[in-house]
Amino acid sequence: MRVAIVTGASRGLGNALVTELLAHDWDVVGIARSRSSRAADDCYRFVRCDLARVNELTDALRPTFDAIAAAQPSAVCLINNAATIDGVGVLGAIEATDIATSINVNLIAPTMLANLFCAVFADESIERRIVNVSSGAADSTLAGESLYCIAKAGLEMLTRTLAAEHGSERFRAITVRPGIIDTEMQTFARSQSKEKLPSVDLFKDFYTSGSLVPPDVVARKIVARLVIAPVDQGRTYRYAEL
Repeated sequence: MRVAIVTGASRGLGNALVTELLAHDWDVVGIARSRSSRAADDCYRFVRCDLARVNELTDALRPTFDAIAAAQPSAVCLINNAATIDGVGVLGAIEATDIATSINVNLIAPTMLANLFCAVFADESIERRIVNVSSGAADSTLAGESLYCIAKAGLEMLTRTLAAEHGSERFRAITVRPGIIDTEMQTFARSQSKEKLPSVDLFKDFYTSGSLVPPDVVARKIVARLVIAPVDQGRTYRYAEL
């Protein structure tokens, strides 16, 4: 049995990843605030969880992780996919609660899940992998999306730290920058005012130029290249490499 844990599983890339993993005969646990319209599947389990509520996160998800470990899978993969661009705005004009929510979902929750993953899945007989879904925003400043940029830079450091601390040949931590995907996040970004999101024209150009890639296309590449195939420990993979 091979099990994947996917956050942000109800829509966008997360939902597409669930579909692709199931097609490759993986059991999948999807974590999100709301359930998708996915048809019932014996190999899919949905866990409702708000990743912004970080104080409750470990207690909420520990039973699920323990149950997976008890089933003695041959491989387990955590895909930290969930993200939010809530909190769009220039620094100095963002509410403190929005800052907390953005950093919680985009950085603190993935770190806590990685910590829980390493604690629960310590068995050296299991192939273990953590895939952190990042963005070019990790090293490219986007005015008005500072919180997202900050969190993605931190997420890539999480990957490198995991790689430094866990040297087993049966453990891999990697980052993927999946490119420009046609999701609700892109739609939201295009709808913002230039005052709130000074870089809004960039997102509008992604749409008008036809640069957006469907989520299922990206998911297919990620699963084949980064979940199933061998990967290099600590490496950041870009969409063009998939």
